[in-house]
Amino acid sequence: MATPHEPKQDRSRATRQRLLEATIDCLAETGWAAATVAVVAERAGVSRGAAQHHFPTREDLITAALEYMFDTRMDQAKADALATSEVAEGSARTEAVVAGLVESYTSPLFKAALQVWTHAAADQALRERIMPLEARFGRISHRMAVDALGVDDSDPVAHHLVQATLDMARGLGLADVLTDDSLRRKDIVQQWAATLHTALHAPR
Repeated sequence: MATPHEPKQDRSRATRQRLLEATIDCLAETGWAAATVAVVAERAGVSRGAAQHHFPTREDLITAALEYMFDTRMDQAKADALATSEVAEGSARTEAVVAGLVESYTSPLFKAALQVWTHAAADQALRERIMPLEARFGRISHRMAVDALGVDDSDPVAHHLVQATLDMARGLGLADVLTDDSLRRKDIVQQWAATLHTALHAPR
């Protein structure tokens, strides 16, 4: 937490980050309705006035939280890709990539994003705000998966297999929202990784 001796700009930045992290936690744990400015401010340990100084409206807070989620998800994806690069090439590498993609969709960040997506389905203004972010996230995720798997994305078969893997990962993330689906998910990851590896390296 910031101290009185820290520069004002640093304290302001720290306050803003606490508010964004608290927003994500509220969305993931208690849902859209509970993620109000007042609740988020209390959770972040700041006054409501301070929260509204940074984010005058709830929409401003949610939009900023989405951008923060995007950046954080990208940082996590890059870290996962770096860890995967240390795995020897072959079927083990493919399984590590698939497992990393799937696990990224079971994180609190995904659960928070899901709350926003659900609300945006009936809120056109919010949908227009988040669609560009999600489209960009999808493009970058696809490119990072292609690079991690070491395949040629210009090959339509490889392109669609990578996209199918991302779609499957998202679906498994949805299955984990209500119950712990980790055991079944592990079996599916192993089976799909083996199938994917064979398909990606089959002669064209």
